[in-house]
Amino acid sequence: MDELEQIYEAYFRDVYRFVLSLSRNELVAEEITQETFFKALQQLDRFQGSSKISVWLCQIAKNTYFTYLDKQRRLDPEGSLEQADGGTNFEQHFVDKTEALYLHKLLHCLDEPYKEVFTLRVFGELSFDHIAQIFGRTESWARVTFHRAKLKIRALWKEEEG
Repeated sequence: MDELEQIYEAYFRDVYRFVLSLSRNELVAEEITQETFFKALQQLDRFQGSSKISVWLCQIAKNTYFTYLDKQRRLDPEGSLEQADGGTNFEQHFVDKTEALYLHKLLHCLDEPYKEVFTLRVFGELSFDHIAQIFGRTESWARVTFHRAKLKIRALWKEEEG
């Protein structure tokens, strides 16, 4: 078994679960995970060993997933409301979508790493431990950064309303 096969066997499940936590879609997670390992194969000589290989793979997976989302948005910029609500009524879906859009606009005003930590925690539903691994920081750092991001978003929200 060569090096890439060993890496694939050792980390496929972790990367797949990470992408699944971001996408909440098994087919998308599988596709992104496969693409992640393909990209890792192409970039293996660039891996410097300054982080765990699982963190490196999850960083590739995260970037691949966000690229995938951008492509999806360009294909359907308004988003499809047909059957997208999973059984909730149309008006509620619109309200949720409007609030989510507003939240994303507020997030856009935040500096890094607050924006990304908040996004990974709220929309990606990642644990603080996983967020810390992605950034190569401690879990405590991830918790504090998320808390500060929430405070900044609340302040922006109140400023916009008031």
